[in-house]
This record gives sequence, structure tokens and C-alpha cells, in this order.
Amino acid sequence: MPKIGMEPVRRKALVDATLRAVGDHGSLTVTMSEIARHAGVSAALAHHYFGSKEQLVIETIRSLLRQLRIDTVAALSQATTPRERLSAVIRVNFQAHQFAPETVAAWLAFYSEAQRSEETRRLLVVYARRLRSNFLSSLKVLCPHEDAARIAEGASAMIDGLYLRQGLKSAPVTIDASIALVEDYVTAHLRHVSKTEGPSL
Repeated sequence: MPKIGMEPVRRKALVDATLRAVGDHGSLTVTMSEIARHAGVSAALAHHYFGSKEQLVIETIRSLLRQLRIDTVAALSQATTPRERLSAVIRVNFQAHQFAPETVAAWLAFYSEAQRSEETRRLLVVYARRLRSNFLSSLKVLCPHEDAARIAEGASAMIDGLYLRQGLKSAPVTIDASIALVEDYVTAHLRHVSKTEGPSL
């Protein structure tokens, strides 16, 4: 019988354990028993809280997205100009806990799972739309909408690509280098727009 008041603690422990286990394996081949062992609980208790490994994986993705949203809101609250807001969005996607090797490996496993799981795909589409929207809200102040949309798509694709590069491990990119690459991309395109038709930076 689960102890009263322990459910939130154990649910979080299982979510954290799923992230570690999937990251270690580099895939979703990890079993519910292995995840439960990582969390220090029984497999039966893990099934009691989540029903299945698939539901636990979904909750792990939701947890990552919730934390990323919280971090993004906090970062944006510290920015005072549209350009600073763009930098805040870039930095928050390369925070140490998001860009850690095991977390990156888990993200890649989740993207692979999205080819089979509609719920996983839906969650990752929400993430992609949110990232694009965060870029667009500031870019539309700095340049025409068509240019803003193009730059937002490019910056988002760069972030995804850098996660993929990090996941390969044979060609890892540091946090600072990753941020600099995306910043250079955004700055170069904004400068080009400002020379042709957009407002000055």
C-alpha cells in the first residue's frame, strides 16, 4: 500500500529515473523494472502510478517541456528589449541541465518514438511550435513578418540540429559554442534585413 503523501515524490522520482535510464540506454528499450530500480521503488508501484511504460515516458516528456517553459518565462522576464529576448530564448535551450548528454540522448529517443506514438509526436510538435512562437514574438518587432518567420524557422532548426550533433557524441558541441552559433545566425540575418528594408538594430 503506497504511503499517504508519497505519491508526488515517487512520481517525480520515476520521471527522473526514466530520463536517466532512457538517456543511458539511448533508446526506449529500457524496461519498467529497470526504471523502477533507478527510482528505488518496485515495478508494481511504478505500474500503480503510471499504468504503463508508455504513460511514464509521456509524463517524462511533459515534465521536460514544463521545466523548459518555466525556464523560458523566467529568462524572458529578465530581458528588456526584443533582441535580448531572442538571446534569452537561445540561452534557455542550452542550459546545462537541458544540454546534458543523458538529457540530449533522451530527447533523441523521444523523437524516434514520435514516429510510432501519436501522443509523443503531438507533444514534440507543441514544443516546436512554442519555440518558433517565442522567436517570432520578438523577431516581428525587428523585421517584416516574412523575414521574421524565416529567421525563426532557421534558428529553431539550428537548435534541433545542435542537439542532434551533441547526441552523436563523436562530434559534441559545447554549450557556449552552441549559443554562439545560433546567435551568429540570428545576428547575421537581422543585419541583412536592416540593410535592405527592416529597422536598424
